[in-house]
Amino acid sequence: MTAAMRPQLSACPACSAAPAAEALAAAHLPDDSHVVLSLPTIHCANCIRDVETALTATPGVRSARVNLTMKRVAIEADAGLTAEDLIPVVTGAGFEAYELDAGALSATQTDLAGRDLLMRLAVAGFAMMNVMLLSVSVWSGAEGPTRDMFHWVSAAITLPTIAFSGQIFFRNAWSALRAGRLNMDVPISLAILLAVGTSLWETSLSGEHAYFDAAITLTFFLLTGRYLDHRTRSIARSAAEELAALEVPRAWRLTDAGEEQVSVADLRIGDLLRVRPGGRMPVDGEVTDGQSELDRSLLTGETVPVYAAPGTAVSAGEVNLTGPLVVRASAVGRETSLQRMADLVAVAESGRANYTPLADKAAKLYAPGVHILSALAFVGWYLFTLDFRVALNIAAAVLIITCPCALGLAVPAVTTAASGRLFRKGLLIKDATALERLAEVDTVVFDKTGTLTAGAPEVMNTDDFTRADLEIALALAEGSSHPLSLALTTALRAKGLAPAPVTEIAEVPGHGTQGLWQGRRVRLGRAAWVGGGRVDLTATWLAVGDGPAQVFTFTDSLRDGAEETMTALIEAGKRVVLISGDSTAAVEALAQRLGIPHWIAEALPQDKAARIKALTDEGARVLMVGDGLNDTAALAGAHVSISPATALDAARVASDIVLLGNSLAPLPEAMRLSQKATRRIRENFAIATWYNVIAVPLAIAGLCSPLIAALAMSASSITVSLNALRLR
Repeated sequence: MTAAMRPQLSACPACSAAPAAEALAAAHLPDDSHVVLSLPTIHCANCIRDVETALTATPGVRSARVNLTMKRVAIEADAGLTAEDLIPVVTGAGFEAYELDAGALSATQTDLAGRDLLMRLAVAGFAMMNVMLLSVSVWSGAEGPTRDMFHWVSAAITLPTIAFSGQIFFRNAWSALRAGRLNMDVPISLAILLAVGTSLWETSLSGEHAYFDAAITLTFFLLTGRYLDHRTRSIARSAAEELAALEVPRAWRLTDAGEEQVSVADLRIGDLLRVRPGGRMPVDGEVTDGQSELDRSLLTGETVPVYAAPGTAVSAGEVNLTGPLVVRASAVGRETSLQRMADLVAVAESGRANYTPLADKAAKLYAPGVHILSALAFVGWYLFTLDFRVALNIAAAVLIITCPCALGLAVPAVTTAASGRLFRKGLLIKDATALERLAEVDTVVFDKTGTLTAGAPEVMNTDDFTRADLEIALALAEGSSHPLSLALTTALRAKGLAPAPVTEIAEVPGHGTQGLWQGRRVRLGRAAWVGGGRVDLTATWLAVGDGPAQVFTFTDSLRDGAEETMTALIEAGKRVVLISGDSTAAVEALAQRLGIPHWIAEALPQDKAARIKALTDEGARVLMVGDGLNDTAALAGAHVSISPATALDAARVASDIVLLGNSLAPLPEAMRLSQKATRRIRENFAIATWYNVIAVPLAIAGLCSPLIAALAMSASSITVSLNALRLR
């Protein structure tokens, strides 16, 4: 529901730095003067203006700054103002708002790794241009002291550049060797170091050949690939941390002396807590006093609020809608349902991390092959010539000519091109291997509420009522913040109706809204309270005086493109499954409407995660599409996952791809493009392989000069990049 970290493709530096600034501010201000709210539905500059205007106009608010990338607002306010006071201001402006615990959010949000890579790439590029200019002079026929001078100047430029720009490869290679394994950075580091070392030796002996240009070119191209790869990744926090940030940081505890506000960490089992309307449950427990209705959609996906009275069990994270409740805590801290869900997510994330990308698979074959070829070339030429210098030069040439530039660019070039195309269609790729995994999908699992549906109730039968009854219903609905009342208000206002002159309007917690109209009692609410009957659909009832109660029925409107997406997926041979925490009747009706053959209703978060695991154990490659807190563990556990832009932060952080628009239509196109992208990656690996097949014999035969090495590396890298651009 909050903002997931997105790849910093279009965010400005201020947006990137804002989260760190928020956390820093939180560290220096009292807890009750710095409030961070999640704004899951904001999407443009107008939203920013509306939220900030509404908040800054509130007495006691000193400043409000919206971060569109993170979909949250940081508020500095007087000590007396809390999130409970400010959330109604934001909702009154037309936006959803939920409190985040600023202390639980990490301050490491800035893209330091990306900036570091870009700086090293810039240094390598500048140095490469200068060294190549010097090399052109050597290739043009410079000899003797002139050639040696050019070589020494090249060394003076190359050595500090390699030491600075090549650190990322050296560190990764050293870590791999310490662990007793090989990765792509091992041959890269050996090629760079051997090229520089051989070149220094040759230069000191006034030799004709030096590989400074090849070494710096190799470093530049590989840093380019590494930076492209980084740009396709999301600099995201753990989904488990986001879940922790969604917890209520404070609670009102009842004592013999009255109410006191305490940190949730100070709560104990058996404590009595007061939860006001609009507040979230800080603990698992049982209602001991009060009547209200609970919104459990964040945890279960159930769209219909649940009646709560003494004896009702509640869970952390549920929202109290209409009346104050007193709750006795039965589970606090790490034992709450919210924390157990965070643990589920952490386990699921670690399981998905076992996926081996294509580049790593290629490296397992490539690294030992290159080392063996280079070693054999050294041994063979040494035995043939008994000249250590010649043998070492040829071994270095083999390592350089077989440089992994093409392999290093094979994946990031494709993923960058594909990510750009999908971004224009409304899909944001967060994970570098997401396209590879999406291409393998054979099973697609959808959540219902907020994913296949719009997540908001829609009135179905206003035409069954007289104009007078509709005006009465509008007057009563405007007196309540209940989701069904809000939907009814929207629908009746859209019809151009005005509220009837109903007086003494009052909301009865847990039941509905009542008032007086022309001396008669009018009520809008639950069937048992109003005197209505039973219907299988989501409904609210209207009673005017002693007349019979009439029912407003509601349905969840389909998300744009849902029907077309289901048809396309089924025609493509994918197995489609609907898993929801909603009621059986609602889930079955939607499955029949969309033609989904497999569905599961009333599923708890752990049930969804278990079903994903069961499908995976059966050999299925599962794509999970969901938006709620109850989907987070399933999203993290799936082979690949997608969440809408309106989803919870925790859901978006756990997912690999974010659907930016309101339509589901881009999903089938994304699956087709992912298969094309994977083919391009394999083609790039083939290009790199054939390049080595042609180039290696030249190097082993001693025919590879530094000029040939530099040209060959550039040609292979450009070819791979051009092949990737075919995706655009």
